[in-house]
Amino acid sequence: MKALATALMVTATLAGMSAAHADGKTREQVRQELQAAKAAGQVTFGELDYPPAIAQQTSLTREQVRQELQAAQAAGQVTSGELDYPPPAAAPRAAGKTREQVREELVKREVLAQAAVSKGLASQPDVKAQLKLAEQGVLIRALIADFQKTSPVSDAEVQARYDQLKKQFGDKEYHARHILVPSEDTAKEIIAKLKGGAKFEDLAKQYSKDPGSAKNGGDLDWSPANAYVPEFADALQKLQKGQYTQAPVKTQFGYHVIELDDVRDAQIPPLSDVKPQLVQQMQEEKLQGFIEGLEKKAKIQ
Repeated sequence: MKALATALMVTATLAGMSAAHADGKTREQVRQELQAAKAAGQVTFGELDYPPAIAQQTSLTREQVRQELQAAQAAGQVTSGELDYPPPAAAPRAAGKTREQVREELVKREVLAQAAVSKGLASQPDVKAQLKLAEQGVLIRALIADFQKTSPVSDAEVQARYDQLKKQFGDKEYHARHILVPSEDTAKEIIAKLKGGAKFEDLAKQYSKDPGSAKNGGDLDWSPANAYVPEFADALQKLQKGQYTQAPVKTQFGYHVIELDDVRDAQIPPLSDVKPQLVQQMQEEKLQGFIEGLEKKAKIQ
């Protein structure tokens, strides 16, 4: 354990330091590492030599490194195995990096962060604003995780939602076509053409203003009746297979001529197939309700 404590104690004297350091690196080795970080875009600064006063403050204790590793574990950047030292022989690697690479990276980040604080950069208005946003982000994620842990969606709730959706869906599906036009007279003209033997698909391509179905001969594919606005659904359900409406159907979109191609029993997937989606949706709804509740209680000046 004493050897571990010594290994984790890092004193990075970035300038004005002797050739021997607490981590066994020379000044030139530290300089090369910082230059590599700069070249990789991981750090940007004008010069690598900092005043000795700063260097003397940039030291890490074993506990600081452990805290950094635990924070990385919480963020999913390192596995729990990385926190064990020495680790099991089969300890997994974090994101393709070795244990030592993870530790070295965290140490470097802490060294640079402490150097920035020592230079007073943390007091700059733009930096303070970014730090505040970062802090808020961490707190918000923690709050959301805590809420989802303490307010999970139960199996009973999922079953109830599934049953509700099945009821709303209905027991029938309709394969319909329609022709949408802006005027009642045009709709009546189309109906007259259908009675004269014209094909519904051809008239839909010629007249329909519905960009989603006109090019397909007015085809709306299979849907339950409640997928449509009430006026459309009522007219559709009164048709027999192969029939079309004998009068224009007015909705908020214009005037429709509707044809029913076929009817079948509703194809509703089993709960097991849709449970993950239902759980996610219900979790989001619960979270939204939680957030709205906090907003209502908040006193905003």
